Amino acid sequence: MLYPVIWLIMSSFKVNTDIFVTAHSLIPNPFTFENYPKGWEGIAGFSFGTFIKNSLTIVVYSTIGAVISSAIIAYGFSRFDFKFKGFWFAAMITTMLLPQEVKMVPQYIIFAKLGWLDSFKPIIIPQYFGYPFFIFLMVQFIRNIPKDLDEAAKIDGCGPIGIFFRIILPLITPALATSAIFSFYWKWEDLINPVLYINSPSKYPVSLALKLFLDAESASNWGAMFSMSVVSLLPVIIIFLLFQKYIVEGISTTGLK
Repeated sequence: MLYPVIWLIMSSFKVNTDIFVTAHSLIPNPFTFENYPKGWEGIAGFSFGTFIKNSLTIVVYSTIGAVISSAIIAYGFSRFDFKFKGFWFAAMITTMLLPQEVKMVPQYIIFAKLGWLDSFKPIIIPQYFGYPFFIFLMVQFIRNIPKDLDEAAKIDGCGPIGIFFRIILPLITPALATSAIFSFYWKWEDLINPVLYINSPSKYPVSLALKLFLDAESASNWGAMFSMSVVSLLPVIIIFLLFQKYIVEGISTTGLK
């Protein structure tokens, strides 16, 4: 399982012309660091730092929107009774069964009419309307929180908003962290949405920028692409190592401690 990752890392220290000639060997000969500065120089007149900044912009705003909106919607489904509640919850769950390919064309038409093409808006703004998987995850957490806590808060003068911020949110921290981690992963590696909606190289995220190192008409700079692929893996690895305990706690919805 780890071999392809190890091969990628070791290949990033090989001379570009030797990467596939010596693909059977992990040890670079000669060992070189030149791929990293060359890769960081970027392509199309933009440094790789620009692409990382674009990815971070998309990831941060998307994650904030997805987590906050999903928590609010989950609170509504878990603690309030309203007309057709079961129907709307089932409709929300059903959207998880729709493949991305089914939604591509209608979404593209909508965003084109709104004038959002070649911007981050089609990627970021929909996240502020809730993410079905996160909503489902948080609903399970909130249902495990005794309503006695809500009633005690009401006696102390808390309204629905106060209960949400003072009681619910602190108790569903593992679910919030898990949702944030998954959102970070999915948006960082997302390729299809940037391909559809972003045309300007200055706005490319990392996932799309890596492809620029390949040229079908001339020599592809595999060394630079591999080195920047390693760099792009670092945020994902760091986030996982720092927050892996929340992933386990967030998915194990067995009840309160």
